[in-house]
Amino acid sequence: MKVEQIYTGCLAQGAYYIESNGEAAIIDPLREVQPYIDRAEKNGATIKYVLETHFHADFVSGHLDLAKKTGAAIVYGPNAQPDFDFYSAKDSEELKLGNVTIKVLHTPGHTMESTCYLLKDEQGKEVGLFSGDTLFIGDVGRPDLAQKIKNDLTQDKLAAHLYQSLRHKIMPLTDDLIVYPAHGAGSACGKNMSKETTDTLGHQKQTNYALRADMTEAEFIKEVTTGLVAPPAYFPLNVMMNIHGAESFDKVLQRGMQALSPAAFEAAANETGALMLDVRKPEVFVQGFIPNSINIGLDGSFAPWVGALIPDINQEILLITEPGREEETVTRMSRVGYDKVIGYLDGGMAAWTAAGKEIDTIESISAAQLADIRETQPDAPILDVRKKSEYQSEHVTDAINSPLDVINDMPVVLDKNQPYYVHCAGGYRSVIFISILRARGYHNLIDVKGGFKDVKNAGRFALTDYVCPTTLL
Repeated sequence: MKVEQIYTGCLAQGAYYIESNGEAAIIDPLREVQPYIDRAEKNGATIKYVLETHFHADFVSGHLDLAKKTGAAIVYGPNAQPDFDFYSAKDSEELKLGNVTIKVLHTPGHTMESTCYLLKDEQGKEVGLFSGDTLFIGDVGRPDLAQKIKNDLTQDKLAAHLYQSLRHKIMPLTDDLIVYPAHGAGSACGKNMSKETTDTLGHQKQTNYALRADMTEAEFIKEVTTGLVAPPAYFPLNVMMNIHGAESFDKVLQRGMQALSPAAFEAAANETGALMLDVRKPEVFVQGFIPNSINIGLDGSFAPWVGALIPDINQEILLITEPGREEETVTRMSRVGYDKVIGYLDGGMAAWTAAGKEIDTIESISAAQLADIRETQPDAPILDVRKKSEYQSEHVTDAINSPLDVINDMPVVLDKNQPYYVHCAGGYRSVIFISILRARGYHNLIDVKGGFKDVKNAGRFALTDYVCPTTLL
């Protein structure tokens, strides 16, 4: 028997490959399925099952492509009703995979179709729990997502279901069982997950706040719902794509991998109204970029920020990347349902500059320089674009909080004629924020390199007292 976690850091997502005696199962596959097929072929195995723990909100699954290319059966637990052929597994049903067994555990709460898969080895011993978004390491799945899909559900009702699922389906299992969750730290599917991506169930019973043996249902509901904020806007859109079926990844990739000369790129932008997305590093972007393009760096939490900030999932997009990273960019965007990439700038910014095309820049200063400015201009406004929870934990005393994640419904009114000094935690989000607003006509936003980390280390700013955050959302 082989069990392999295939972890994708950008999405903080874990897919799983299980193999026994020439048969394999893939749990919660990503959009691009060839790596799973290659892995099975290398081992001489046939993919028998595509096991889905629930209708994912944070990424588009590759279940349809994988089933079509391998003949594997797509399996969901009870309550799932997708618009394609699948096998509806019953609660406690056992699926044979080579010499091992996978038991279906229906665990509603995160969503009503949420299902865990309990792996039994060749001797029938329970060895692993693939817990989806029901149980994370240090946390449990947030119970407010499915209510966006079904109006008769509330987060309290879902939390109550989750409480019962954990108490009656998960906690009675043996302590030495290995928990294999669908997500880790950085995912918006839970409030405050551990950076660890596996653990024993016994240790989780000791350390996970949601698994306290003496916790009442009312206490659970209160604790699991405290600190929740609105989920990213793309979440319900991804759920619908997973229910109804998405376009083949092969077609998405073929469409996106259209190399455009600077002239053709410029013409396409003008003719289609496509969004120009520059995925280079923020410190490179600020030095020179195509006017009105926005920056979301590929080397950060790229796909979730694309989903959070580009409101129209069907928006046509033109890419500016470092040469050689075009396919990676199209792939990672497709994981969250942004399938309408129509081409990329061939040769990148070097080709654009060589063609004599116009470029724009963003002023960027250090925390020390900002401190110097504040000595002579104490009212110079500072914009802190970190999440509300980060800001509440600790911030410059007179800084204004304008979180990047709500920029499309920005609660702060800015004066286009007033300079603002913008920082995040480390420099990634502040450039995204400035690039978006610059495309909207705000040309007096100055980036503070190194973010709050450097601001704090400078030792020249008055800060609020540190408060441990209750959530990382």
